[in-house]
Amino acid sequence: MSGERAAFGALLRELRLSASQTIEGLAEASGVSVRGIGDLERGRRAAPQRRTVAALADGLGLDEAQRQRLLTAARAGRTGGYSPVGVRAFPRGVDDFVGRERELTRLATLAAQEAAAQPAVVAVCGPPGTGKTTLALHAARDLADRFPDGQLVLDLRGTDDDPPGPAALVLSVLKALQVADRDLAQAGPSGHPALYRRLLAERRCLLVLDNARDEGQVRPLLPAAGAGMVVVTSRRMLTGLDSVHRLPLGELEPAEAAEFLTSLVGADRAAADPAALADVAERCGHLPLALRVAGNWLATRTGWTVRRLADRLAVEDRRLDALAAGDLRVAAAFDLSYRQLTPAAARLFRRLALVPGPDVGAAGAARLTGQPLFDAEDTLEELVETGLLGAPGDRYRLHDLLRLYARSRLEAEECAQDADLARAALYDWLLETTVVAGRWFEPDHGSPPPTWQGTVDLSSADRARGWLQSEGANWLAALRAAAAAGEHAAVVEVAEALHWFSDQWIFWGHWPEVFGTAADSARALGDPVLEATHLNYHAWALLACEDRPHDSLDRSAEALAAALRAADTRQQAWAHVYRAWALRRLGDFIPAADHMHRAAPLFEAVDDLPGSLQARHGQASALLDSDDPEKALVAYRDTLAFVDRAGDRLPSHIADFSRGQLHSGMGACHALLGRWTQAVDDLSTSVAISRKSGNTAMESRQLVDLGNALLSAGRPREGREAFARCVSLGLDADPQRVAEARSVLARLDAP
Repeated sequence: MSGERAAFGALLRELRLSASQTIEGLAEASGVSVRGIGDLERGRRAAPQRRTVAALADGLGLDEAQRQRLLTAARAGRTGGYSPVGVRAFPRGVDDFVGRERELTRLATLAAQEAAAQPAVVAVCGPPGTGKTTLALHAARDLADRFPDGQLVLDLRGTDDDPPGPAALVLSVLKALQVADRDLAQAGPSGHPALYRRLLAERRCLLVLDNARDEGQVRPLLPAAGAGMVVVTSRRMLTGLDSVHRLPLGELEPAEAAEFLTSLVGADRAAADPAALADVAERCGHLPLALRVAGNWLATRTGWTVRRLADRLAVEDRRLDALAAGDLRVAAAFDLSYRQLTPAAARLFRRLALVPGPDVGAAGAARLTGQPLFDAEDTLEELVETGLLGAPGDRYRLHDLLRLYARSRLEAEECAQDADLARAALYDWLLETTVVAGRWFEPDHGSPPPTWQGTVDLSSADRARGWLQSEGANWLAALRAAAAAGEHAAVVEVAEALHWFSDQWIFWGHWPEVFGTAADSARALGDPVLEATHLNYHAWALLACEDRPHDSLDRSAEALAAALRAADTRQQAWAHVYRAWALRRLGDFIPAADHMHRAAPLFEAVDDLPGSLQARHGQASALLDSDDPEKALVAYRDTLAFVDRAGDRLPSHIADFSRGQLHSGMGACHALLGRWTQAVDDLSTSVAISRKSGNTAMESRQLVDLGNALLSAGRPREGREAFARCVSLGLDADPQRVAEARSVLARLDAP
């Protein structure tokens, strides 16, 4: 208790005893309740308002000097305001607050809006363990001077089985605002809400409603007028509240997480092994509660190195058990939210642990439970609303620690057979949909057949591309599982469907695995045509995706041998193409040209239009390699005319891809001839084509060539823009070209 409250309570007791009165007698004489007098004497309640002091003085029969003495003690007890969790006595943990600068700035901006028509209401929402209460308390302390009439912090106990209702909470605030018991009794329970609203309208107070259960508990506590501010914290998103400012909280940034851990374990210990500190932060999912537990663990075990804890947390199956320090447990925080879920939501939450990738769409989630799509979406939104599931865009994502918690609940509450069946249903759906989506890009397929009844929209090539990319980690895991289970025909079918799509997403990072796995499955099936086909795909992936020309040559040699055994002309032609590309990358231009020339008649013999296009393109590139840009330019133009003549016989994405490549080649020819204006024109066209078709890998390569041409043309500002655009393209860009662009930008920016 504070000294001021104790001083008032001690004086009141002294005066009562001097008057030879019991608490009951004083209550009867003054009209103040027995409980109220007892709380005041014990210091459990702030000093009362003036009229309550006057009633006590009358009941005690005090003279004027004694009355003034009691009033003076009451005023001293009221100094600095009052709060159930006082601003002057915040819970431990607020002082080591780290990060959240954006959120604190937003709260400060809202607090400064004195001319607002109604109090600012801010809903701070987020998953368990993200530090919502700590943020609210830290902000309340920082903003205390803006709210001279008091800062009130009220625990709504939203995760309790029987949280307090609005009436009890309103009464609690009224008592905190020092409303006399006599006035409360006079207003009666039905009048408390009006009294509550009037008092908050008259005062500039900051009210923190911590740990709200739902909108129904909060809505009656929101004042409609006044210059105050209300900050509500909740695990739920409180979507039903109107006219509120929302501050969603997630995990800390890696640097903030490291800073937080350092504040707990000490700078020297953290600096001794910064890599281990980063590992601990990552394995805590950068979640403030988990970081605090880990920091407390290390702080109380001074003989442990940070690396020892990092290694302990590396074991996923034991991580949640390890994130416990005394009575502070991360899993316990998750339990509070999980037990409030409906049975359908709890079941889906558990089964989301079966998703192999970082996130999933609604259609995939529906496969885990067998729900209709719309029902699954409703259930997912319940999980989002309760803070147990993130929803970036149209995807759904479990935090890493919540995923481990969901897995533990799955193991505890469902049998292994049910979990296996749910996983199998998801994987079967992923592979089936991958085949349909991938065939959008195959020359002999295109849009889904009329008989296909899917739960995702694959009505265009762009939508198919989007689905394949967003679900990439998931269908890759399903493909791996199929290969491990010996489902070789399924593996080959999936890889075949993705052949032409792979050109649209070159630097995803997994094409060598996809096509290498398919080659192994084709060999296991004993089909030399399939084996040659997927060995060729693997040769392409090794060269285009990982720049491994020697390994690619080995694979294309195997492909050529298998194609010859099968007497398959088409795959022989493709093997020659991939051998030519690898040899060209190694600088062996003469044999590269020979292989490309051998491929051309083979493609023509089987009327393979895309193959013939590749052979023509390769021959033009061979002329460029032989330092004959004029002849190469003619060959590129002839190949471009070939594309135009093909018309609808070439799928649009293959035609667009080829046009972009051909204009890039023509730009290179003009550059070698010093024709910078023409080079810029062709390279700009190639960039525009790649950008429009969404082929980031090709765009990144062409942007670097365009930037160099612009610099040579004496247009440095535009050249710099091209390099900057390349750097901004992200993970789907060619990493070598991005590195080259960064290097040029550094050189341009150097003094």
